[in-house]
Parts: sequence; structure tokens; C-alpha cells
Amino acid sequence: MPRIRLHAIALAATATLVVTSCSLTSDRTKEASGTPAATEEPSKISIPDIGVDSRLLRLGLNSDDTVQVPPPEKGMTAGWYTGSAEPGTPGAAVIIGHNDTRDGKAVFHDLGKVNKGTAIDVERGDGKVLRFSVTGTETVDKSAFPTQKVYGKTSERVLRLVTCAGDLDAKGHPVQNLIVYAALKA
Repeated sequence: MPRIRLHAIALAATATLVVTSCSLTSDRTKEASGTPAATEEPSKISIPDIGVDSRLLRLGLNSDDTVQVPPPEKGMTAGWYTGSAEPGTPGAAVIIGHNDTRDGKAVFHDLGKVNKGTAIDVERGDGKVLRFSVTGTETVDKSAFPTQKVYGKTSERVLRLVTCAGDLDAKGHPVQNLIVYAALKA
């Protein structure tokens, strides 16, 4: 299978994040784990302007190749998708968190309040803190999730934060995603 086709398949599978990213239930078979596996991996995210200070879970793929999200019972904990770049390296590092859970507000509840220039600190397992600056935000319908823009290859050192937004559908799931784009400060 050509390399380009494999990349397209991987991106298509990742696109299914929009279907499950804010479900309040989970059918995952591979649970997200708690601590970083390596010193270069992110272990914590902090957004002082909106009161976010969260350890990071490691998130992979579910058995159906959708991106894992933090378990609902860990609504105040965000997670780093291990299929994305490590923060600070070339590429897009993706961190996912709930907006709300059945128990109330979750870790990224106030993410819609960030503005261009808002500081986002990501701490690695070795204690090094990387500072990112928000470059923009976007709210999209889940059916039009910009997979390539969020997960696609880039030579820049960028961060993407993803949560749910908008009204609820008939099953009680939000119909939109809020995406925050940020770049590593020099």
C-alpha cells in the first residue's frame, strides 16, 4: 500500500475523533494510562488565564481506531494523544479534554475564553516547561472536523487543544468541537 494512502487512512481514522471525543460513556478496550512513559512526553498542562492545571493522561486509539478521550470519571484531567507529536518537537501535539461531564464542568470547560496570545504551559516528564501562545481558535461542526489541520504533518512546533462545544444532539452529545491552535514561543 503506498505511503500516502496509509497516511490518508490514518487521518481518516483520526477524524472519527469528532464522533466520540465528547461522549460521556466509553467503549474503549485499551484504557488511557496516567503517567508519561518517557521524559520527553508531556505530563502536565497549565493555562493560568482560565484556571487549567491538569496532569495529562496518555491517550491512544480505541479498538475501532477512534482516538481515545479521557474517561468520564476523569473529567478534570486532559490527555495527550500519543499518535501526535511530542510538544516542542516539529509537528502538531494534540491534547484532548472534556468540556463537561454528567458530574458538571470539566477541565476544558472555559477553553472558549482563551484569546490570541494566551499562554499555555506544557510540562514534560523531565520537568522542562514549554510555553505555547494561542494563535487562534475555531469552532466546527463535528461532521466538518478539520482533521488535516489538527492532526496533519507540519514542520512547525505547534499545539492543538480539542474539546466539545455547542448544543446537544438527540443522544445528549455536543454537536461541535472547539479547537485551540497554539505555537511554541521562542
